[in-house]
Amino acid sequence: MHFTIQREALLKPLQLVAGVVERRQTLPVLSNVLLVVQGQQLSLTGTDLEVELVGRVQLEHPAEPGEITVPARKLMDICKSLPNDAEISIKVDEQKLVIKAGRSRFTLSTLPANDFPTVEEGPGSLTCTLEQSRLRRLIERTSFAMAQQDVRYYLNGMLLEVSTGTLRAVATDGHRLAMCSMQADIGQADRHQVIVPRKGILELARLLTEPDGTVAIVLGQHHIRATTGEFTFTSKLVDGKFPDYERVLPKGGDKLVLGDRQALREAFSRTAILSNEKYRGIRLQLAAGQLKIQANNPEQEEAEEEISVDYNGSSLEIGFNVSYLLDVLGVMTTEQVRLILSDSNNSALLQEADNDDSAYVVMPMRL
Repeated sequence: MHFTIQREALLKPLQLVAGVVERRQTLPVLSNVLLVVQGQQLSLTGTDLEVELVGRVQLEHPAEPGEITVPARKLMDICKSLPNDAEISIKVDEQKLVIKAGRSRFTLSTLPANDFPTVEEGPGSLTCTLEQSRLRRLIERTSFAMAQQDVRYYLNGMLLEVSTGTLRAVATDGHRLAMCSMQADIGQADRHQVIVPRKGILELARLLTEPDGTVAIVLGQHHIRATTGEFTFTSKLVDGKFPDYERVLPKGGDKLVLGDRQALREAFSRTAILSNEKYRGIRLQLAAGQLKIQANNPEQEEAEEEISVDYNGSSLEIGFNVSYLLDVLGVMTTEQVRLILSDSNNSALLQEADNDDSAYVVMPMRL
């Protein structure tokens, strides 16, 4: 194997692929990246057995075919340290990878390509093509609500639900829920649900960098695969049953509050400074035309804000974890948001004022 490549052309896919590779590995080959040269194309593959990412680069100069695995982190650090316009020559010599650029020369250890595990191809049950920008928006609007290291392992990921003409993403950690839908050209009659693990979702979002580009999604029984022009991403699915999110959506809330998103966000941020650092609780007091926000902490410090809102129902006092409210306001984009409440023991529903494609549920706190 022997090829030459510009530093920039190699670094972009290498950084993304190396991002999948875990630093601490049980199998030595898993901290390596697989390099394969076929014809005029170089492909780089990284995996942690759950998520696999393949990057492809067209080579400008004739190359000798071959395949080998080398330490991902070291190869990336070497490329980063070289000058921007460097041309890099890479070849395999007696089971070592020799990298030359200008006056620099590096020799890396290798492991055979046969040792490198590949994610098995399962039969793809459903295929669709989506705009990258819209899929990225779907993920960004919901991924913050995924659980981290919850014993209910099916919450440590995101539900993707496909039905006729619609793709919906739902994430919850048991305290809050985020849901977003988009129109998609999918001819799937019955509902099809998969749970993509947290790492898979975050890696997929990193790949969707071309707003005008498309991504082809294949949902198999055990894997999800996403292919763009330069990358193929595969992730195992979480085997489990996601909670029935429709039962969580609050029904029959009779208190409708309309407010300025940015003003609410700033008021919550200021009040949060003096909330209890562990529980992050704030108290909302609703009265006609105004919302009072209060926080206090074990040091007996207090914060209070008053903000004008469009509300003309009965008064209500309710507590929330302020971080959850700020997360929701942070992903919304409209000027006005609506908050639907029923009483101090039931969840709140937050939505953009003139847009129903996203919905956020936050459970109240007892303060």
